[in-house]
Amino acid sequence: LPQNSPFFPKTPFPPEQRMVLVACGPFTPSDGVAFEPLSDLLEVVARDRPDVCILLGPFLDAKHEQVESCQLLGSFSDVFRLCLRTIIEGTRSAGSQLVLVPSLRDVSHDFVYPQPPFPFPDLPKEDRARVLLVPEPCTLDID
Repeated sequence: LPQNSPFFPKTPFPPEQRMVLVACGPFTPSDGVAFEPLSDLLEVVARDRPDVCILLGPFLDAKHEQVESCQLLGSFSDVFRLCLRTIIEGTRSAGSQLVLVPSLRDVSHDFVYPQPPFPFPDLPKEDRARVLLVPEPCTLDID
């Protein structure tokens, strides 16, 4: 990259390596909203303990069969909030920095582009330093 590029690193990268795990939703199987793929992902995070875990939506997909037919047992907001709590609690023991990026297909979020970050006012205090809710699109600077 040219040195005057906004994406050119201003400082050299640190000598130590960083493990970054990136996963993209939807995190449910097509026949239910039990979030089994998400549970499998959280097991990988707990096992591998990445420094940064970037999760891109959709977290509750607007195109999901049960969402389109309104067969969920709770409101879109409640199911989505449960999903976020599961992710945050499931990554807490690994100590990973968690970055959550919305999707235009997230049923409980704004359908505008660019998208604002997810609102999550009841984010536990102990997680506020490690959980980053970002807009779509965004630029991340890791280290």
